[in-house]
Amino acid sequence: MNPGTLLAAIDLGSNSFRLEIGRYHGGHIERVEYIKETVRQGSGLDAEKNLSAEAMQRGWACLERFAERLQGFKKHQVRAVATQTLREAQNREVFVRRAQEVLGFPIEVISGHEEARLIYQGVSHLLPHSDERRLVIDIGGRSTEMILGQGYVSHRMESYRLGSVAWSNKYFPKGQFSAAAFRTAEIAAKAVLDEAIDLFSPAEWTVAYGSSGTVGAVADALAANGWASGVVTRSGLDWLRDALIKAADTDRLRIEGMKEDRKAVIGGGLSVLRALFELFDIQQMIPAQGALRHGALYDLIDRISDGTDVRERTVVWLAQRFSVDPAQAQRVSEVATALFAQVAAPGPANERYSQKLAWAARLHEIGTHISHERSHHHGAYILDHVDAPGFSLAELHRMSLMVMGQRGKLRKLEEPLQDELFAKQLLCLRLAVLLCHARKHPEYSGLQLRYQAGVFKLNAPSGWARRYPQSAWLLSEEALVWQKTGWKFLPDVG
Repeated sequence: MNPGTLLAAIDLGSNSFRLEIGRYHGGHIERVEYIKETVRQGSGLDAEKNLSAEAMQRGWACLERFAERLQGFKKHQVRAVATQTLREAQNREVFVRRAQEVLGFPIEVISGHEEARLIYQGVSHLLPHSDERRLVIDIGGRSTEMILGQGYVSHRMESYRLGSVAWSNKYFPKGQFSAAAFRTAEIAAKAVLDEAIDLFSPAEWTVAYGSSGTVGAVADALAANGWASGVVTRSGLDWLRDALIKAADTDRLRIEGMKEDRKAVIGGGLSVLRALFELFDIQQMIPAQGALRHGALYDLIDRISDGTDVRERTVVWLAQRFSVDPAQAQRVSEVATALFAQVAAPGPANERYSQKLAWAARLHEIGTHISHERSHHHGAYILDHVDAPGFSLAELHRMSLMVMGQRGKLRKLEEPLQDELFAKQLLCLRLAVLLCHARKHPEYSGLQLRYQAGVFKLNAPSGWARRYPQSAWLLSEEALVWQKTGWKFLPDVG
């Protein structure tokens, strides 16, 4: 990556949307601009887990302002990630579709594990290099991430469904504070986090860091009221809880160093933080400068730099974990991407789709680890539910659909097949699986795949069908399958 390249990360959180713009220099990122807007999407989820029209509109309006600042940025320079609220929202596609139009860049709804990974990357890159064993905690609006790591490597990650917005709405309704409400909120938080005690035992870390809003807000309030700067202690948390109880509600809350936009969610965030201190025997916590958005920026560097994309490492790890035959996976990947190159328009966008097709091809037999019968169904299920560092939920789902559709009838993929690009990817994967049926490298260099107006045509050199009669027969059967879709596949292999 060239020195001086601008990069941008957008964090669509449950409480706030944040835009971080940085300039790349020698492996590090220097801040150029930071914008934060309190959107409170997490408060807009109803009982059926649907985002309200008002919450969606607040988000779109914020992204319109971010889009103005990002004019001139190219897609590879921007990463936008959405977290727990959009993970939960049943109507998230409605919001995301419009949000991407407004912003002008793709928005990835990421898993809790991916969120935790990026948080740790952000925290570790903004800390001095050290061999200390770290516990990093991020209390967000609707989820809390916990990570054990050392240096730049995260060893253990989990995401739990509790946070400042969710706990404030549930246990401090109408912004009212009481000792009883804090007791109930902390007991409830411990019940959720109790399963994490063995995973994040105090014996496994030496320093605790707190990332993002809640810990930062608490640290600022304590420092402004005479407590030591740059650290959160148990006694400080006790003082802050008592101050909230004394105020009784947010309208009467006057605490030096606490911003107005934090008051509505401080009760929930503080109760979760106190529960963490007690459960994990934390004596003090250091507020970290790094956060999710910084991790997304450093992840962009990996994606742009050759051979360091974490998604590539994840595909290798998944293939090894589920005992995929590496030779067959590579054969199918080579054939699929070679065919795709013949029907995809040249350019960076289709290069990215070619890479994703290659990953799906390399994992197309991942389900055989469970059972050879219906292995494509098993493989699709794995990809839809596995924790895969670097991938968004949408990326994993698209790969799962390709794995599901690698063979058999296509009625199960009627809706995704309305997308021309997906149809091209899927046909190329199916043809690659078909041509590699003998589990050896096929002769495909003379095959020409063309596409025009909903019709795929495959031509082969003269005599190809005589040399490969089984493949020719399979291609004729493949043509029958596509007749029942909105697309046509016409093989002419002689």
